[in-house]
Amino acid sequence: MRFVDEVEIEVASGNGGRGSSSFRREKYVPKGGPDGGDGGKGGDVVLVADTSMTSLLDFRQKKRLKAKHGEPGQSSNKHGKNGEDLLIRLPVGTMVIDTESEELLADLTEPGVPVVLLEGGKGGKGNARFATSTNRAPTYAQQGLPGVKTKVRLELKLMADVGLLGFPNAGKSTLISRISAARPKIADYPFTTLVPNLGVVSWGEERAFVVADIPGIIEGASEGVGLGIQFLKHVERTRLLLHLVDPVDGEDPVEKYIALRRELDKFSAELAAKPEFVVLTKMDITEAREGAEELSKRFAEEAGVKRVWMISAVAGDGLQPVVRALGEKLLSMNKERVEDD
Repeated sequence: MRFVDEVEIEVASGNGGRGSSSFRREKYVPKGGPDGGDGGKGGDVVLVADTSMTSLLDFRQKKRLKAKHGEPGQSSNKHGKNGEDLLIRLPVGTMVIDTESEELLADLTEPGVPVVLLEGGKGGKGNARFATSTNRAPTYAQQGLPGVKTKVRLELKLMADVGLLGFPNAGKSTLISRISAARPKIADYPFTTLVPNLGVVSWGEERAFVVADIPGIIEGASEGVGLGIQFLKHVERTRLLLHLVDPVDGEDPVEKYIALRRELDKFSAELAAKPEFVVLTKMDITEAREGAEELSKRFAEEAGVKRVWMISAVAGDGLQPVVRALGEKLLSMNKERVEDD
């Protein structure tokens, strides 16, 4: 599995270069006069979100990353060269957390915006800086200040508008393959999807939204059962939840829905409060179609779901109405957010 969404690394900014202690040759000037230049500043550690990256796999092997040190000052009042910054490119949605304090140091949600994580040490002053009327030939020059070193945990949370939820084999992978260009692995056994998949869904005139296919969640996921909370965190940033329910797998669909909602509540109250669409899948199967109306009533009475959508991802039935409804809901949420701002 090449998708990596959590890794620990050690990062360090560069040390400042030491100042120079030197003297020029000049007649009638004590020791020729101080002309030691300042040391260069150490390189910063800079983070930037890169849309071309989709996982933290690159950092599995790169456990220690360092910026360059500043160079020493030189004679003739020449300043040392500043150390080169360490630019770390990370996927959009990466959180950077201090491993010791658990403090959130950076949350990279905006592509291309640089964030200085650690500043490099300042360069030391050369002896020319310390010349006074009473001390015309200082020999003292400062050492550069050391850089900063720390251990951080990188956690990737996917950025998507709509998160697909459902127990294994609910039809999430088939759905995302039909409404977007994403091509996840599809098979008739549990946990076919082992990594989240992102797809861009077009709707209306030149409008689109991003949907994330989250690996199947089972009861007890919030305590680590099955794939556990490894992927629940990826729906935290989504704005809408699309909950797929398989009505013909031999289990009670309403009870399954309630069980998964319970896992969401345990994991995050904020996540559980997100707007949600509930969809009955596999309407191409006769048994599913015949029981759909009765199931809709039960969802309303037992789970408080006012509307249940019905689709067949295999046959393509009912997909466009759901896609348009999702797009319109997101559009209205955008307008509400603008008005609030």
